[in-house]
Amino acid sequence: MRPVLLMKVFVTRRIPPEGRAALARAADCEVEQWDSDEPIPVKELERGVAGAHGLLCLLSDRVDKRILDAAGANLKVISTLSVGVDHLALDEIKKRGIRVGYTPDVLTDTTAELAVSLLLTTCRRLPEAIEEVKNGGWTSWKPLWLCGYGLTQSTVGIVGLGRIGQAIARRLKPFGVQRFLYTGRQPRPEEAAEFQAEFVSTPELAAQSDFIVVACSLTPATKGLCNKDFFQKMKETAVFVNISRGDVVNQDDLYQALASGQIAAAGLDVTTPEPLPTNHPLLTLKNCVILPHIGSATHRTRNTMSMLAANNLLAGLRGEPMPSELML
Repeated sequence: MRPVLLMKVFVTRRIPPEGRAALARAADCEVEQWDSDEPIPVKELERGVAGAHGLLCLLSDRVDKRILDAAGANLKVISTLSVGVDHLALDEIKKRGIRVGYTPDVLTDTTAELAVSLLLTTCRRLPEAIEEVKNGGWTSWKPLWLCGYGLTQSTVGIVGLGRIGQAIARRLKPFGVQRFLYTGRQPRPEEAAEFQAEFVSTPELAAQSDFIVVACSLTPATKGLCNKDFFQKMKETAVFVNISRGDVVNQDDLYQALASGQIAAAGLDVTTPEPLPTNHPLLTLKNCVILPHIGSATHRTRNTMSMLAANNLLAGLRGEPMPSELML
């Protein structure tokens, strides 16, 4: 009897247990994993992917021509544990006939929850308030001390009314938001109807919104979208939140807008680079709240993502339909 040829799979990081177990159960695969919670060095990635039939990677792993060349002709499937795919050289991947799996939908609610949490944390100045309790700054009740901005009767602008943008609006509506605005490639009247959201230009959204939440994809059109011109159009009392990708925002321009009082505050779950250096100017500002890209960080969501990524990979290797395939 001829021996069964196993397909080599390389996993670039420790992944949550459900996904790991799904790969371990695959009798037709030989799985090698970079056994660390930290990013894999490029040299180790080149070594690990060499001869692999499948690659399971993360958003922080840049899969470019160099990595694809190192993998060689065996590589048939790339499965990324993310919704975003801007770390993948898609043109090169398509040219080589490699299938791509990703993890949309499953992190929509979790990311929307984080966006609302970050907005409330920023506009109500919670980190400053917590610090005042700890450092003895809380001396008595004061009428004007640590006043922030509330959502009731406000105008909220959402940049990108996709799945996550809609989920954010759905959660914000019960806070008494008076008006929703949105911008994007084109109007989405069916999706907008639930919130009576108005499609406006990006400058109009910047000028009219009390709160702005960026939830768009990173594309050539959105890279650097939130820049000096954008911030200059915003109200001095406006709060800016980004949960999309760091490169959508010009961080130097954001720093100037915050430091000069041009806008009231900002909350970021994404930055450029990631991690943000600890000496970055934005980290010196009290009116800037920065989180370490934890939009999807719940146990349930990360397990679901890992399971979907594993199932995408296995289906692709076996020539079957993927649960979530990115059509190139």
